[in-house]
Amino acid sequence: MEPNKRGDGRGLLIHSAGQLERDALAGILRSAANARAELGPGVGIEVVIQGPGVTLLASNSPSAESISSTAQLDVRILACGNSLRSAGLAAEDLAPAVDTVPAAIAHLAQRQWGGWAYVRL
Repeated sequence: MEPNKRGDGRGLLIHSAGQLERDALAGILRSAANARAELGPGVGIEVVIQGPGVTLLASNSPSAESISSTAQLDVRILACGNSLRSAGLAAEDLAPAVDTVPAAIAHLAQRQWGGWAYVRL
């Protein structure tokens, strides 16, 4: 398994919580792509979306193409399961490149305990 999926090794955790506009998500995804270009392939990169912004990760979202392009760079895009429930969405409603974590807050803690760098955008 790759280091960014296991959580060991170096990694960058990009976190967004709360309201999220389409342009802001596009900026977050560009930042993740820029990080991949500079940090190289051996570093795990995850974008974790928490709160009402998870609706922008839906398969019918205007952001679906940007999500897919970013995921092709070996950037994991994760939606908070608790936030999905609050928004009335299921994992099946998400763009194909989006994975879920049960609770973003717990995932963030685990990554930071594992030594990952944390950036909130």
